[in-house]
Amino acid sequence: AGMAVQVTVLPSPRCLFDDPVQIRVLGLRPQQAVTLRASLVDESGELFQAHALYRAGSSGELDLSCSPALGGSYLGVEPMGLLWSLQSRTPYKRLAKRNVLTPFCVDLEVYEGHGDLSRLLGKCTNERWFLGEGVKRISVREGRLKATLFLPPGPGPFPGLIDLYGSGGGLVEYRASLLASRGFVTLALAYMAFEDIPTTPEVLELGYFEEAVNFLQKQQQVKDTGIGVLGLSKGADLALSMAAFLPGIKAAVSISGSGFNSFIPLKGNGFTIPPHPYNLERMKISDESGLVDFSEVLDDHRDPATWGCRIPVERSLAKFLFLSGLDDTNWKSDLYCQDAVQRLQRYGREVEFYSYSGAGHLLEPPYLPLCQASIHRVLGMFVSWGGQWREHAKAQEDAWHRIQAFFWQHL
Repeated sequence: AGMAVQVTVLPSPRCLFDDPVQIRVLGLRPQQAVTLRASLVDESGELFQAHALYRAGSSGELDLSCSPALGGSYLGVEPMGLLWSLQSRTPYKRLAKRNVLTPFCVDLEVYEGHGDLSRLLGKCTNERWFLGEGVKRISVREGRLKATLFLPPGPGPFPGLIDLYGSGGGLVEYRASLLASRGFVTLALAYMAFEDIPTTPEVLELGYFEEAVNFLQKQQQVKDTGIGVLGLSKGADLALSMAAFLPGIKAAVSISGSGFNSFIPLKGNGFTIPPHPYNLERMKISDESGLVDFSEVLDDHRDPATWGCRIPVERSLAKFLFLSGLDDTNWKSDLYCQDAVQRLQRYGREVEFYSYSGAGHLLEPPYLPLCQASIHRVLGMFVSWGGQWREHAKAQEDAWHRIQAFFWQHL
């Protein structure tokens, strides 16, 4: 019998969602075969699980930061594998946090053997939060703005960021709340499919995004050295447009985006940038899976006939960071990024660019598991996003560090 089996999460069972942890199991027999399982129930009641087969060391302990998984959801030494390989029973579910005031609780269990999970040896729970100690969440409905402001604790001044998600719309807060937990005043901004903002607006107004910049600049805790903006997908081309037309923007991050305006006209002061020409008849729907491959719908971005849709990023004095996955099956983001990067370089602008092999379209904060396909809330179709599990997980970790370092450097 000896001592009971203990599962520990170090440095603490409570952490931020983007914190790596060390998972250890103590009190096993030397070389004992065990199965570790992680379970997480999301806010809609959907169960996400991952499991991996391990063998204890000669002293009867197991440390996921150095013990290799011998099978299961992943192989080899993957300290955070049980998190990034979480998968739902129901196919095509995306793990996303709606309410950032509560944590995701991950149950970690150790079972006897590599076969059936009939004998539970020990367990613990890892509470993973999206809001750091003392970070304030403030709902913003000022003028036209529909947003949520996150303030780090203390007087600051802190760099200010505007955070934009993609064409699925809504008010997405979990990336903004994590960034605020890391020391940025962050404004998560809704611009479509939210409250009285239409699902597909006929036009997006630059003035709306300018209101967001002005609102953020007015906050006492925000440094007056300029604002940063980051966007994913459709949000990425909006981030570039803000950098091109709004002098307050000093640093912009484009994640899986493009250097032209997509799908909805952007109306500025005395000008409108039309959407890049596209044809939805070029969507490919897979017979087996029913998934939509969206990547061919756009006209060729190299055709001069499309150049009126380009965002004049070269006008901007902002610094730029472009991130894309080479296994993006939703958008030719790598190609589109390279196009924008080359334009910036021709004008002698400062730009960083990273593309990740095996990464898909949805480059999220680290340890959120890969979502290869899910329902697009606006299109109402199941869309393929791409990505390979391990490579995508590594890309998310790297990208997250780069994004923060980039904003600290330039703001």
